[in-house]
Amino acid sequence: MAQQLLMPKATAVWLVDNTALSFEQIATFCKLHPLEVKAIADGESAQGIKGLDPIATGQLSRDEIARAEGNPNHKLKLSEPKVRVPDSKRKGPRYTPVSKRQDRPNAILWLVRNHPELKDAQISRLVGTTKSTIEQIRERTHWNSTNLTAMDPVTLGLCTQIDLDLEVERASKGRPLPTAAELGATLEASKETEKLPFSYEREEEKEIDADAVFSKLKALKSDRKDEDEDDHY
Repeated sequence: MAQQLLMPKATAVWLVDNTALSFEQIATFCKLHPLEVKAIADGESAQGIKGLDPIATGQLSRDEIARAEGNPNHKLKLSEPKVRVPDSKRKGPRYTPVSKRQDRPNAILWLVRNHPELKDAQISRLVGTTKSTIEQIRERTHWNSTNLTAMDPVTLGLCTQIDLDLEVERASKGRPLPTAAELGATLEASKETEKLPFSYEREEEKEIDADAVFSKLKALKSDRKDEDEDDHY
């Protein structure tokens, strides 16, 4: 892991106030723009920031500052740390906040039901649990199994949708493709459909009997005429 400067702007404030370094040297060391360093020197920026002594924090030596003050082209270099802290690597299940730990059994039940292809180690990574708890929920021997409700771990905030999709994709690799029976296919084979007769006759395309239509219209007119005469009486 590359060493980084602590509190760059606060360090720049201290270097401006306590050294004769150029704006470019301070900007390069603190990863700031030279105009920003100039604004600090003019009191236009970082007015509420207290300077941080890089010598006290062990990030610069007095000799390095003196060398840079004597040579404007010299670039400041961070001092080697006296103690190196190894990078921490997270092992074991994902950490789950205390407020959400009660939702883990519900999330495990959802994963077991909806994604049976997931291995126990994958479920453990997603929601931060142990294999014994997963086995208890899968076998319905969990102490609270009667009250559990399957709930999406993404909705509960126990994992992200990206993490879930990634684990499902990993678990699906190498699995045989589902058969037509498993997918519930209802389409018939093309050989069967080719044998079916095709009818060009549709209901609206049938020949219209003109005499029948006119007779119906005359009957309707006579009925309306009789109704009108009854109304006059």
